[in-house]
Order: sequence, then C-alpha cells, then structure tokens
Amino acid sequence: MARYTGAVCRLCRREGSKLYLKGDRCYTDKCAVSRRAYAPGQHGQNKKRLSGYGVQLREKQKVRRIYGVLESQFRSYFEEAERQRGVTGENLLRILELRLDNVVFRMGFGNSRAEARQLVRHGHFAVNGKKVDIPSYQVKVNDLITVREGSKASDKLKQLAEDSAAKTAPQWLSVNAEMMEARVLTLPAREDIDIPIEEHLIVELYSR
Repeated sequence: MARYTGAVCRLCRREGSKLYLKGDRCYTDKCAVSRRAYAPGQHGQNKKRLSGYGVQLREKQKVRRIYGVLESQFRSYFEEAERQRGVTGENLLRILELRLDNVVFRMGFGNSRAEARQLVRHGHFAVNGKKVDIPSYQVKVNDLITVREGSKASDKLKQLAEDSAAKTAPQWLSVNAEMMEARVLTLPAREDIDIPIEEHLIVELYSR
C-alpha cells in the first residue's frame, strides 16, 4: 500500500502548526515548527493569504496527515460519515479515532501514530483474541485490544506498557497497562477528541 515516506516535519511546517507526528520530539526545542515557523521550500517564507477554498483544503490536509491517511481512503471515510446518522464532521472524526492504529496510540503504546501503526503492521496486537495487522481495522464498542502473548516479552513493548501507565487515556477507552490491554467502552464523543480540528471546513470542502 502506498504511503508517505518523506520528512514528516515538513508536513507540520506546511500546515503551520504542530501535528505531533514525531511524538516526544515535538515537545522539545528540536521541533521544526518551533525553529522554522514557515512552509518548506524556496518560497516558504512568502506568506500568502488563503482563499476560502485554501483554508478548507489545508484543514483537510491537516487531518489526513495527523491520522496518516491517504486521499482516496480519506474520501471513503467521508462518504461513510455522510451515510451515518448525526453530524457528518463528528462522524468522520469518530471513524478516524476508531482505526486500530489510532486506538493503539491512544492506549499509550506508541509515541506517535506512525510508531503505533508499525507495531500493528508487525502483528503485535490482537482484537478479541484474533491477530489483526491491518492499521485501518475499525474497532467497535466492547472490543478488547491486547498485546499478543508472543510479543509481551519484547523489551520494546514492556517499555511502552510502562510509559502508557503514566499517560491519560480518553474516556471512551479503558486501559490496563499491566495486562497490556484496553477495551473500547463507548464511541468517542467530540469532546474526547483533543486535536485542534475544525471539521466543518472539511464538510464544506467536500460539499462544493
């Protein structure tokens, strides 16, 4: 499957805000946005006033990059969100939050979504006792996400479990760091999603 393999710090600079794509590094002075708060490239320092379409496009690109989703898949998520009952923008964010790689990240098993995605791809996690190595897998309410028995002895997973104990999980997720597992208690509510996103701009973009 195609994926972005370039420097992720360029993505943050392009959006003009921290997307926290490199985990702990984003909180230090080494963060590229803190050091060079302008877009990458030859003309990056020439600030241009965005049109209404440009603002909407940038918001969509920001969300795509935060969750690590390609354009075609993001469009599919939006169409699914439109078919569901409720507010389309909130439905979209809920779908993205329930991706397995994001749930693993929310569990604290990964300093970034990219790291959590890699752990899922390598087959370290199971859902309801069955191995799942598809990052986009949609978890459901009452699903139990666990580190597989064969992976619990890994020094990397042990360290992540220790780190997750000190992190605060969202209210819709119950995490047991000692058992290396988490259960989805309910669907994520909009107030549980702490990412600075104006999802209505994405809805307006696709409604053009």
